[in-house]
Amino acid sequence: MKLFLHQLRGEQRLYWRSHELAFFTFLFPVLIFVLLGSVYGNDVIKSEHVKGSAYLLAGILGYGIASTAFAGLAIMLVIRREGGILKRLRATPLPPATYLVAAIASTVIVFAIEAATLIVLARVLFGVHVPHEWLSLVLALLLGTLSFAALGLALTGFIRSGEGSSAVVNAIYLPTAFLSGSFWSTHAYPRFLQVIADILPLTYFIRLMRDVVLHNETIWANWRSAAVVAAWGIAGLVLAVRSFRWEPREG
Repeated sequence: MKLFLHQLRGEQRLYWRSHELAFFTFLFPVLIFVLLGSVYGNDVIKSEHVKGSAYLLAGILGYGIASTAFAGLAIMLVIRREGGILKRLRATPLPPATYLVAAIASTVIVFAIEAATLIVLARVLFGVHVPHEWLSLVLALLLGTLSFAALGLALTGFIRSGEGSSAVVNAIYLPTAFLSGSFWSTHAYPRFLQVIADILPLTYFIRLMRDVVLHNETIWANWRSAAVVAAWGIAGLVLAVRSFRWEPREG
C-alpha cells in the first residue's frame, strides 16, 4: 500500500507537470463544452425535450472519458514503454501490478476532477440542474473510467512506436467520439452510421450518462447500457493481459 500511494503521488505530479497531456486530455474537453454550450446551449433538443447545454454535458462527459482514460493513458504508456521506462521499472522493487493500478487510479482522479469541473460549469454558465442521482452518477463514471482504461491498456500492445502513438490513438477515439454523439444527437444519422454507432462502447456510456444526468434515472434502471460498457471493459482487460508489453517494440 505504501508503494502504491507513493507511485500514485508520483503519477499525479507527472500528469499535471506534462502541460501538453493535461491540456488535451483535461482542459480541451472543458473548452469544447464551454464553446459548444455558448453556441447552442439554450436550444432545445427535440428528441429528448431537454436544454441543449444539459444534453451536451452528458455527451462531453463521454468525450472526456475517452480522451482521458482511453487516449491519454494509452499514449502515456506507449511513450514510457518505447523510452525504456517501463523496462527499467521491472528492475525496481515496485511490483508491475502496483504500477499499473497506480496509473489507472491517477486517471480516475483526473477524470473525477474533470467531471466535477464540467458539472459546475454547466450549472454556473448555463443553468443546468445538478444531477439528483449522485450515487448512480459516481458509479457510472467509475465504471466508464475503468472500462476505457482497460481498452487503452489493450491498445498499447498494438502500437509499435512512441512517435506514432498519438496518430493511432487519435484515429480511433476522435471518430468514435463523433459517431457516438458526444457533441450532438445521433437521431439524424444515416442507417449505416447508426449501425456503427450501436457497436461502440462510448455510445452506451453516453446513453447511460444522459439517462442519469438528464432524466435522473439510476444506473440500475439502465443496466443494459452499463452491462455493455462493462463487457467492453472486461474484453479490454483480457486483451491487455495478452498483449501488454513492458519492453520497447522498436529496434
